[in-house]
Amino acid sequence: MTTTPATSFSDRLPTPVRDETAQVTRLLGELQGRVDWSAVIATGTPWVDAVRRQPAPFWAMESLLREYPISSAEGLALTADQLGRADFSGHAADAPGHGQAHPMLSGLASQAIHLSKKLLPEDGDAPNGGGLLQRLGAKTVVAATVRAIQLLGRQFVLGQSIGEALTRADANRREHALIRHSFDMLGEGARTDADALHYGRAYANAICAIAAKGRPARPEDGDGISIKLSALDARYEPAQFATVAGRLMPRLLALVNAAAEANINLTIDAEESERLELSLVVLDLLAAHVAATFPQWQGLGLAVQAYQTRAPEVIDEVTAIARRHGLRFMVRLVKGAYWDGEIKRAQELGLAGYPVWTDKRHTDLSYLACAQRLLAAPEVYPQFATHNAGTIAAILEMAKAHGTPFELQRLHGMGEGIYREVMKRPDAPPLRIYAPVGEHRDLLAYLVRRLLENGANSSFVHQLADEAVTPQMLLASPLRAPSRSVLPMPLQLFGAVRVNSKG
Repeated sequence: MTTTPATSFSDRLPTPVRDETAQVTRLLGELQGRVDWSAVIATGTPWVDAVRRQPAPFWAMESLLREYPISSAEGLALTADQLGRADFSGHAADAPGHGQAHPMLSGLASQAIHLSKKLLPEDGDAPNGGGLLQRLGAKTVVAATVRAIQLLGRQFVLGQSIGEALTRADANRREHALIRHSFDMLGEGARTDADALHYGRAYANAICAIAAKGRPARPEDGDGISIKLSALDARYEPAQFATVAGRLMPRLLALVNAAAEANINLTIDAEESERLELSLVVLDLLAAHVAATFPQWQGLGLAVQAYQTRAPEVIDEVTAIARRHGLRFMVRLVKGAYWDGEIKRAQELGLAGYPVWTDKRHTDLSYLACAQRLLAAPEVYPQFATHNAGTIAAILEMAKAHGTPFELQRLHGMGEGIYREVMKRPDAPPLRIYAPVGEHRDLLAYLVRRLLENGANSSFVHQLADEAVTPQMLLASPLRAPSRSVLPMPLQLFGAVRVNSKG
């Protein structure tokens, strides 16, 4: 099989740096008359009210943010380096106003964090004094602190092994027949080729274990797996693709072949914006291989991040690739989890603009525009991953006009309350849970990323935990005139002092 892409990386998508106001105006025009937002509010308000009356378990993200808002000293402490400065002792399991928090788990969490604080020295400890940091050593104290965070984070990981995760997945299915899972091996990408080989073995073992549970009639009917291309090769980047392809593609094709033979879903996870066109090239190469060897398999998928300004064009390109090869893809639409990193890289490089929307409402709008494209495309099976009740209700409304089969998705440990209500509907679509799998040593980066992503004041998950935010405010329509960015352009980062350097 050739590893030479049919077109260059830059031929597939427009430039990521475009006028944000003009792009938002264009998307508003596309969605005009397609979403009745009064119906969205009517659908979503009872879900919000029900979740607030009966909160999710303590370990769920919403309840965690209610206990320790990320804007508070306690919330910031969950980023580890601040842990010793926070006062968690006031959050007892039986404190008033804690809703349905499980007493044992809530108490355990408070004790774990409080204990970790006690292990750290007080600010007033003399450099040569009696603090535990000096007596036990930094490694011991850090290990205890990390262990406390692991106690908090274990509920965001379905299992430390794929076998454990599959057992818990079976229990989830017994609660609701429409539940499926997409397993993700914890890790933030390979740093060495040894890392890449480790991740490759983990993916292969997971596919084998999923396949052993039985062959689904269709990939969308059973559990699947998500893989990260940057985990399969440490040099997965456009400048290195000619070199990397000889290593990456054989590893990737082996996983695709195994998933196709088992008839399960394999989704290529999202990467940062600079790898976006490269991922489309890889998808095109994989599609050619699948069309030649497994033409009946409909389980190859890609995750698309709506916070990237080119997300609608990505949807168009993905459907074009599927059409060209006579395939159907499974496309997971997410809002995106690396916004801060994208912003900082654009500033560091001194770009003319940002590759992501600078206003959350613009991301919500982009998500709906992408959803409209997916629902109208016979070449894809749409998978809508969101914890936002307004977005979920809008998807349900938009889907009525198409009659297209689709599924909803949430992260394990998040969105439990909202989806508890959504799945009570007689017309509820299937729900897939994105389920991280891995050892606790790999957990910290994932947990902190999720806390920061959902702890922002503009986050739906954060606002859901704040009863001062009314349902009408929480479910406000994104179908409004574009907002002016509060971020300076990367080149104007230093204002009148000087022009920012490029790189």
